Amino acid sequence: MSHLLVPLPRRAAALGPVLPLVAVVALLALPSAGDGAGPADVMSALAVGYCVVRLLRERRRPLSPRAAVVLGLPVVGLALAAMGSGSAAAGIGGMGRYLQVFVLVPAVVLVLLRGRADFRVLAWSFVGLALWQGAVGVHQYVTGTGASYQGETVRAVGTFGAQDVMGMATAVSLGVVCAAGLALGPAPRRQRVAAAGCALVLVLPLALSFSRGAWIATVLTCSVQLALAGLRRALKVGAAVVASGVVLMGGLGVGTAMLSERVDSITQVTDVPDQSVIDRYTLWAAATGMWREEPLTGVGLKGFPEHRDRHAALALSSGSDVGGAGGTYHRQALLSPHNMYLLVLSEQGLVGLLTLAGSWLALLVCAVRGLLRVRRRGPGLDCGLVACGLLLWQLTDYAYGDIGGPSTVLTGVALGLTAWWGLARDERPDTASPDGVAGRLEEAVAR
Repeated sequence: MSHLLVPLPRRAAALGPVLPLVAVVALLALPSAGDGAGPADVMSALAVGYCVVRLLRERRRPLSPRAAVVLGLPVVGLALAAMGSGSAAAGIGGMGRYLQVFVLVPAVVLVLLRGRADFRVLAWSFVGLALWQGAVGVHQYVTGTGASYQGETVRAVGTFGAQDVMGMATAVSLGVVCAAGLALGPAPRRQRVAAAGCALVLVLPLALSFSRGAWIATVLTCSVQLALAGLRRALKVGAAVVASGVVLMGGLGVGTAMLSERVDSITQVTDVPDQSVIDRYTLWAAATGMWREEPLTGVGLKGFPEHRDRHAALALSSGSDVGGAGGTYHRQALLSPHNMYLLVLSEQGLVGLLTLAGSWLALLVCAVRGLLRVRRRGPGLDCGLVACGLLLWQLTDYAYGDIGGPSTVLTGVALGLTAWWGLARDERPDTASPDGVAGRLEEAVAR
């Protein structure tokens, strides 16, 4: 029992480096203040400063050469696209956002995490955020205080509001992925049961988000996680998910006509598509038109809205209705193609797409290699499943969405978890071992 009684100051010291990252995730639980930088964005900037100070005090190299190349690769395309922007302000602003999400925040996570114990703490913070946002979203659906959807204020958006209807869906989906990975690992039974329960509970708010892209990405990612964890376990968990789905959709009356129609619309993208699908196809065509105009460097960062009308067909609507969840009704212009790959291709050209997607692909390869290695020998299977799952979810969801809104910073933290698993775990000692303070804390929590 003596190893469980770790003094409070030592506990704080053990968790100190990861606390700024947990704070970034936790601040996303606050209500959104609008389109500007939110509390989580400010905290991410403070985390970058904290990381720099620690590196200067410890006088150690921030990143390995391999990590520097993988995370720094997008800077090449961003610099060229920023120089081609219509205005200096747009170029600097766009480059700052991309650097924050895809370079700086992942690098900070990579530097500050010291072992699997820190990794799991941060992964559980994703689950906690998802549970909070999901609870707010379900309350919005039940009370009719959510965002507007088909004339009714029933869409679950959490604290992100109607301006960022994808915010809650993203937070809940990433929480499901983290919970699934933690449940499939070799942790004590109590932790695995708790994680599995969280994943099942989060299915309901994810359904009520009415986000088709998030549904598809989550189902695909969790299926891959189950397959990697083993066929027998995949069959058991699959049966549990089906049973819970029957209870939620049927027994509890969640399977409303709107939800069923939204599910059916996934397969109706060519036969009788709704206006949102028509708009998306039109925006995709406009993005490819911009790329053909400037194939190498694109039209410049934040240049899509300016060039949209010259390349969009007449089928594009003037915008989408936004309202509910405490906001006023208004018409919101469609200023992005809702496809990250096409957004990068149109604004940054082939150079930007190859450097950014190349960085993601390198991260995925490194993370999968690490996962396959621990499947054969060594601990950390749950961390590997979480890391690979987060990046796979993001790459899938980017076919239906792009960056934007307060929830975007969550992407940077998720990429950082993947980067730590794929790039850093073999380059310094893992303080999550039973011999370290963090390891003893983890054992104490487990018991």
